[in-house]
Order: sequence, then C-alpha cells, then structure tokens
Amino acid sequence: MRGILFHNGSVFDGVRFLPDGTEVLVEGTRITQVGAGLNRANTDDVDLGGGTLLPGFIDAHAHPVFAGNQLRHCDLRSGSTVEQYLEIIDTYATAHPREEWITGGGWAMDAFPEGKPTRQALDAVVEDRPVYLPNRDGHGAWVNTVALRLAGIHRDTLDPSDGRIEREPDGYPTGMLQEGAAIMVGRLLPAVTAEDWYQGLQLAQNHLLSLGVTGWQDAIIGDYMDGVDPLPTYLRAAGDGTLRVNVVGALWWNRDRGLDQLPELLERRRAGQIERFHANTVKMMLDGIAESHTAAMLEPYLDHDGCTSGNAGIDFIDPGELPSYVTALDTEGFQVHFHALGDRAVRSALDALDATRQANPHSHQRHHLAHLQVVHPDDIARFAPLNATANIQALWATHEPAMDVLTIPFLGERRSQWQYPFGSLHAAGAQLCAGSDWPVTSSNPLSAVHVAVNRAAPVEPGRSLGDPFLPDQAINREVALAAYTSGSATINGLGQSVGFIRSGYDADLAVINADLAHISDPELGQASVIQTWVRGEVGYEAHENH
Repeated sequence: MRGILFHNGSVFDGVRFLPDGTEVLVEGTRITQVGAGLNRANTDDVDLGGGTLLPGFIDAHAHPVFAGNQLRHCDLRSGSTVEQYLEIIDTYATAHPREEWITGGGWAMDAFPEGKPTRQALDAVVEDRPVYLPNRDGHGAWVNTVALRLAGIHRDTLDPSDGRIEREPDGYPTGMLQEGAAIMVGRLLPAVTAEDWYQGLQLAQNHLLSLGVTGWQDAIIGDYMDGVDPLPTYLRAAGDGTLRVNVVGALWWNRDRGLDQLPELLERRRAGQIERFHANTVKMMLDGIAESHTAAMLEPYLDHDGCTSGNAGIDFIDPGELPSYVTALDTEGFQVHFHALGDRAVRSALDALDATRQANPHSHQRHHLAHLQVVHPDDIARFAPLNATANIQALWATHEPAMDVLTIPFLGERRSQWQYPFGSLHAAGAQLCAGSDWPVTSSNPLSAVHVAVNRAAPVEPGRSLGDPFLPDQAINREVALAAYTSGSATINGLGQSVGFIRSGYDADLAVINADLAHISDPELGQASVIQTWVRGEVGYEAHENH
C-alpha cells in the first residue's frame, strides 16, 4: 500500500502549530507518522505549497438537513435588502407555479424596520398561495395573508406560551411570527418527501466538505418548527454509506413535556446508532434570541426610549424543573446540548449542571452550552468546575446591523459589554468547541476563526477591517482553530480518533491555501480550503487544483 506524504507547509495538530518542516504520513485511512524528514519511499506526495494542513473542521452546532433543503427551495441568503428578498421570492414563485406553498427562507432581520417584515410586502409578490419563510436563525417566520388565513390566525388569536404574533395597531397579525407562533403556520406545510430530505443532506454534505468540514453535531434531531424529523434521513444515509463523515445527533427535547418523554428518547437513541451516525445527545432550547427580545435575560430589555420594557424574554423550559431533567438525562448517559443565549438562560443551564454534578458526582458526561450571547460576569468562572463546554458561534461577535441596531440599544451599555465573552471564558479555563449554526450564518469555519481572532468580519484583500467588537474578548488563532477541531471532536465523543493530527488518528484533514501559522490576523478570513480528505481519500478538491 502506497502512503500519502503531506509536506512543504505548516501543520496545525489540533492544539498548536508544529515546528516548521513537519510532515505527515497517511497510510490507508489513518495517520501513521508525524515529524520531519519522513521516508518518501513508496509514497505519493501532496505538496502543501506553503499552505497549511490541519484536522478536518468539526461543526459542533449545525442544521445541515434543513440547510440543504433550504438550498433546494426559495433561498434568500444571497439577498440583504427587502427589495432583493422580494425579487428572489417573485422569481422563485414565477418559476414554480405548481408549488402549493412557497417555502425556503434565510432572510436577515436587520433588513427590516425593527426586524419585522410585513405580510403586505409578501402579498404584493405572491397573493394566490401561502408563503412561509423562516428567518436565518430559525426563530421566526415571515408569512403572507393567505398563510395566516389558512392557519386561522387573526386579531383575536392569542399568543402561544412560547412565542409571539407581531401585530398591527388594530391587533391584526403583521405577518411576522416569533418562535412558537411560527409553528401555528409551519404545521400546515405540505410534507417534504423522504427523498427531498435525503437529497438535501447530500447537498449539504458536499457543501460542508468544500469548506473542510469532516464532521458535525446536528443540533436538532426531532420535530421542531416545521414538523420534520431528520433522524430517518441520517439513518438512510448512514446505512447506505452516503454519509461520509461522522455525525452526532442531538435529539430534540419537547419543551411542552417533561420526563415522560425520557423512554422515547432512550428508544430513539437505541435506533440512532448506525455506522457514522450516533444520536447520543439531547438538545434543550432554553430561550429565544436577543433581536426579537425572546432571549431570557436576568433584567428586562430596554424600550426605544431606553427605559425598562418589562419584558425579560421567554423561558422555554421551566428553570425550576430543568435540574431534574438534566440530572435524569445525565444518569441515562445522555450529553445535553443547551441553546442558552441570554444571561438568564445561561445561568439556568449552569444551575442545572451544578445540581447534576452534585447528584451524579462520578459522571463524566461532557455537556455544552451553545450561543452564549450574553453571559453575566459572575457565571464566567462556573464553566470549568462544572465541566461545561462553551460552544461558540464566533461569526455573531461583530458590529453589524443585527448587533448595532437590533440588540445593543435594547440591552443597554452595561449588558452589551457581556456579549460573546470568548476570551474571558478561555482565560477562566472553560473548554471551547465551535459551530456555525448553519444555515443561520455562514458554515465557513475559516470565516468564524477570523472573527474569533479579530472580532470583525472578513474583508477583501487591501481593505481595512471594521471596528472590532469588544476586542478584549478575542482569542488567538490556535485557540480558535482548536475549538473548531479538537474541541468539537471532544464534545462529539470522538477525541480519540479525529480532531488531531497524531499517529493512529483518522486521516480527516483539510488543506488550506495560506500559511495560517504566519499570515497576519486580518488575512485569516481570506484563506480558503483547497482539499478535504476523509479517512485518507479526497472528499473535495478545489477546481484550481484539478
């Protein structure tokens, strides 16, 4: 068997950059040697050309099945203004006259006044069919008048306990449905066929491989907003061998129920173990998002005048019951993956983990909190003692309209300084992993690493970065890369086989076209993946390398 020798570039091993001149030998599906001056006999050379070899990225929080299906429908992510969105919708509806519903999504809240689109704008381009378009973060949906009428939503319809119907002055719905209110329309969507979801997963996998991603944790395996459970799709792909990467599934915790659902979760875990897919985690969504004032905060949001609004967000799961739920899941060997965005949600998750650690002192389960937009300073030091991993979505830690227009004015100056505290968490000893939350934001790990290091969005060569967002919370490139490789491998329970460049590990690798060890921080976002290897075979190669 001929080996593959990677040489002439920098090597990041999952924790640090190795000395210049380091080479990596792959034989079969595994890395067999790492060092300088390796024997080239009976090897095929891969010249890194001064670029970088690193472990394949692992996305610790993504929704690829949903993202792939969105790519196949009315995908709004290429737009950024109301006019562009409406043009995309109009074009799609015209090209698909037989579709009963117009679905897809991916719009950004900051394109609309106060983040709230209207039914009238949709009616102007599609008035004969219902339209249902979730926003990029999946926490709300834009619908037209036909969709509202079909769902029986009118001025006298009460808000659900876990959501809000945005309303016009006379009480009639505006067409923006927040959180659980979106489900009132989403449940009416035509069933997406199993083949549709399967093709969506294949499309998503190819896209992620092109970005150097060789594994992920799917953050919702269950019926969340639109009545779709990705589990059968993963089981099919894993069973027929088309799932080429390692995936951990986070089983959805139904927030309207309690421990009565535990037997079902145990059965779903038992059924969800096949080849490279393992449903070993439970996802608990504790709150919403800051832009819609549904993230759970310790103090109320401010209103437009800077006064207290009286609204402190929504607890989707009763904080008083949460400790018993988490303890029971930990006892059964589940990892818990929390959506915790506001400081009250973060504290509730940490309180639950504290109770769990006391009840199960010998448990070694690694639980993680995703998003962490606002973390009270008193809670930073709690992560490490509780073995609570911080699952960061770094792309959000920038100055952009969603932050500067829809968030900071309503958090106020003091709390705004507590956002995305990656640097403080790392300094306090918290373990980090990283994810994209795709399709909420870009799935490109290199862009996320750039933002984690620079606290500003990537720019084209020759342009200056914008003002950094809370630059004291930046982390260095090795810490950021480690979070997206070894950190996420560890949280997925695979730290003994992937996430590192070490002898005996799977040859899941990404080749970058830039020397990440030596380029300047602002250049990180200009780097790109030119090859992705999965267990010693090329899973992606950029066209310019052909």
